[in-house]
Amino acid sequence: MAKTVRYNYASGSPWEPLRGYSRAVRVGNQLFISGTTAVDDNGEVVAPGDPYEQTRYVIRVLRTILKKTGFDLSDIVRTRLFITDMSQWNQYARAHREFFEHIRPASSIVQVARLVDPRLVIEMEAVAVLGAGQTEDLEVHWDGPD
Repeated sequence: MAKTVRYNYASGSPWEPLRGYSRAVRVGNQLFISGTTAVDDNGEVVAPGDPYEQTRYVIRVLRTILKKTGFDLSDIVRTRLFITDMSQWNQYARAHREFFEHIRPASSIVQVARLVDPRLVIEMEAVAVLGAGQTEDLEVHWDGPD
């Protein structure tokens, strides 16, 4: 039986060793990206309180992580958005759509009470599968559970 190799990727953030997690973990052809917020390399919150701009920033960070690990944005098959204000869902969705309109990963939006800094309004996780950018859309309709 072939041995599965696990790769842990660090970003250099002081939070990773402090909390005991990796920025991303690759197992086989899958990449699991930890929750990512709109905090720049200097530790400053980007666009405080702005759902649209923070979502765009987070997705650009995800794209950088993907590139550095040999993946591409089109390889993302799942996103999870943890947001602080569901009444602003359309702002998060607008930014998400700008990057993923043609990729269309499985996705969830979940409201949370708060994030680590009150100026942050989104944290996003992603799962990518290497080579998943080759897609074929199938339209399937069903009436409900079988």
